[in-house]
Formats: sequence, C-alpha cells, structure tokens
Amino acid sequence: MNRTRLKPRTLVGAVAVIALAALSLQGCAVVNGSGDDPNTLRVMMGADTTYPKERKQWQQDTAAEFKRTTGADIQWETYSSAQEELTAIQTSVISGQGPDVYAIGTTFTPTAYATGAFVEMGSKEWQAIGGKDQFDPASFGISGPSDSKQIGIPFASRPFVMAVNKDLLAKAGITDMPTTWDELTEDAKATTTGDRHGLAIAYADGFDPWKFVWGMAQNAGNTIVDGTKAEIDSDAVENAYRTYFDWVTKDGVVDKAAIGWNNAQALAQFTEGKAAFFPMTTTTAINSFKDTKVDGKYEFALLPTVPPGASERPADGIEAASILSGDNWVVADYGTKQQLSFDFVKQLSAPKAQLEYYDLFGNLPTNASAAADLAADNPQLKPIIDAGRLSKPTAFTGAWSDIQLALVDVVVQSIPSLKSGEVTDDQLRKRLQDAQKDAQSTLDRQKNGGL
Repeated sequence: MNRTRLKPRTLVGAVAVIALAALSLQGCAVVNGSGDDPNTLRVMMGADTTYPKERKQWQQDTAAEFKRTTGADIQWETYSSAQEELTAIQTSVISGQGPDVYAIGTTFTPTAYATGAFVEMGSKEWQAIGGKDQFDPASFGISGPSDSKQIGIPFASRPFVMAVNKDLLAKAGITDMPTTWDELTEDAKATTTGDRHGLAIAYADGFDPWKFVWGMAQNAGNTIVDGTKAEIDSDAVENAYRTYFDWVTKDGVVDKAAIGWNNAQALAQFTEGKAAFFPMTTTTAINSFKDTKVDGKYEFALLPTVPPGASERPADGIEAASILSGDNWVVADYGTKQQLSFDFVKQLSAPKAQLEYYDLFGNLPTNASAAADLAADNPQLKPIIDAGRLSKPTAFTGAWSDIQLALVDVVVQSIPSLKSGEVTDDQLRKRLQDAQKDAQSTLDRQKNGGL
C-alpha cells in the first residue's frame, strides 16, 4: 500500500393496509393498562432487537414515572421494519384511530406530515412539551416542510459514521482515514486477509442498504428526488449500487455470508475483530463494543464524502456525511388524549431523560443542554457530532417512504445474483428502471393529492 494513511412500490390499498397492520401489531408489548381505556396512552415505536432487555426495562421505568406524574398508563406497541412503520401510519389514517404517539424515523416524517393526521406544532403545543428552544436547532431539519409547519418533535439523533478497528489498520500501514469511497475500497482490500475482511456490511438488512446508495449519490450531486422528479435511473445511482455490490462480488472485501446478514450480524463481525471498517453505524453501537475484542481498539470516523470514481467531490456534489437521522415524536390529531401525549413527550425531552436514553441505547440527545454536557464529557464522540453537523435531510415529500423502500428493493431483488457471484449491468439497470417508475408514480400521485 503506497498511500500512508491511518420498497413495484406504491402505497398499499386500504384493505391490504389493514390486514398487514393486524399482523404487524401482533405481539405488541403492553405495560400497564389497555388501549381502550381513555386513561391509557398508546405509544408506538420501533422494536429494539439489539437491546431488548434494556428496552423493556426502560419502558417499565418510563411508564412508572408517567403513572406517578399523570395517573395514566402506557400501552407500548412496536413495528420491526420500515414497511410495518409505513403500514401502521397508513392504517391509522384510514381508520381514524390508532396510537396516540408515534416515535418514527426522521425519513418517515414527510409521509406522516402528508397524511394530515398529526398535530402541527404551534407556540401552544411547543410550550406544552417544555418549549421549542430546549432542542438543538439542527434536529429540526426534517420536522416539517418549513419552520412554521412542523409535526416532528426531535427525540433522538443518530448520525451515521464508521467504526474503525485501529489495530487492523495499523497492521496494514494505514495511518489516515479514507475520505473518498474509492479510498475506502482500497483500504478494505489492504485489511482483508484470511477470515478477516475490510468491511462489515449487512446486505439483507431492511434499513441499511439505501443509506449507502443515497450517500454516494448525494456526493455525486444526485439527490434521488429533485422537486417532483425521481432521479434513480441515473449514472450516479448506478455507480453507487455497483460499488456497494462489488464489495462482496468483485473486490472480495466483504464476507460472502454477509449477503444474508442484518445489521446486528455485521456488528457482531466487527466486535469479534474480524472486520476493519464497520460503516453506517451510529452511537447506538457503543454499548455493544464494551467487553468485546474491539473494546479500546476502535474509533469513529466520518463516512467518505467523495463519490465512487472520483478523487474529489464534483462542483455540484454534496458533502453529505450522513442522512439527517434519528427519531421524531409525532402526536395523533385524530385522538382525544393530546394533553397526555404532550405530557409524555415533555417527560422524555428533559435533559435527565435524554441522557439516560443515551446511556442505555447510545442515541445522541436532541435536548441542547443534554447534548452539550455529553460532548464535553466524551471527546471520542467528536466525529459523530461532526457527522451530525454535516448531515443532510432526505427529500421532504410524502412519497419518500415508498421511494426509500424502492431503493431497498433493488438490493432485495439482487440477493440471488449476489449469491451467485455477480449482479450484471443489465440486471442492475432493469431494476433501477423499475424503481424509477415506482418512485415517479408515487411522486405524481403525491403531487395530485393522493396519499
């Protein structure tokens, strides 16, 4: 090494939505009380497969505090995939009933906004949760289409970065972190040997794949959505997928077993010391690194911001180190328990609650005071904080959730080809053309007033 350096997708119909929602809500966790009780708040958030015991305890403690201060109970409900998240929102809109409060991914906030089913936060509403000025201003980047039209209340921040095994990089003579995607590929080759691989990637994960493609495309100047036009069937997006697929087929820097992995399995490979780079991770992995083979041997670094095939970002390229990622609370407008909903959000927006949530799950606080205290006490978080400042929001359109699923579908459809050793150019172009049609159809429907 010469360089010396350390979801065809459309919004599903009403009948299908209701059927899928019934399946997605089976097995929901309940802590005290029943959803039919007017003194019980229904709260839906993503299932936590990484820290299930901690999640259960947090829910119990949160419910106990809520009971102490309001006299009301909490019923917890979960979704486990982006499709279930979308389905739950659609079902509530169609039926006019459902959870009182949702914790939704930031990229799903535009879809929630487009439904008109969630409370638009005005001065009265912000005051009810303790004031808007308690939050880090950067966390509002995808709370609504403008500063005055917002439904998303920032709850947790998860900018994406790379975790890096310092020992494996040192053995390969790498002293600088890669800043281009091509450099990352070369460094991954230099650190691949035997059963150790350069990159820990999860091709079968329901959330990860599209983020790689989005980031590389942004760096090349492609925003996936330009106003009311989809930009999926393009050279920038094709190059992004090609780079992502070639890591496991052509470059050999990813374990072939990773074709069937989810994020937790890629994380396990890194913690076993068998991968040099674990890209597209967040602070939520910190607790998982404790008492493993990489404890004390890893650090965080920014993801590359120069697109594949380039040594510098083009003039129209975007320095997007991460999607603007995290969770927002949204409060249902169709319910009768909005004051309880605001009491719940206020409880979890306080500095103490935000720092406790970070300690348990690694999500950065959105409360400005809590975030400042955390940064002062943890200098190793600097790359993650920098990534937050360099984060860019996905397109604010109600069509985004379907577009995101269409981007993931390109990978899902390519799994058999990856297993056979090659995704051909013709296969990839056909899948991008299909994704383009699906995305444009959803954008057109959104433009014409469809859900």
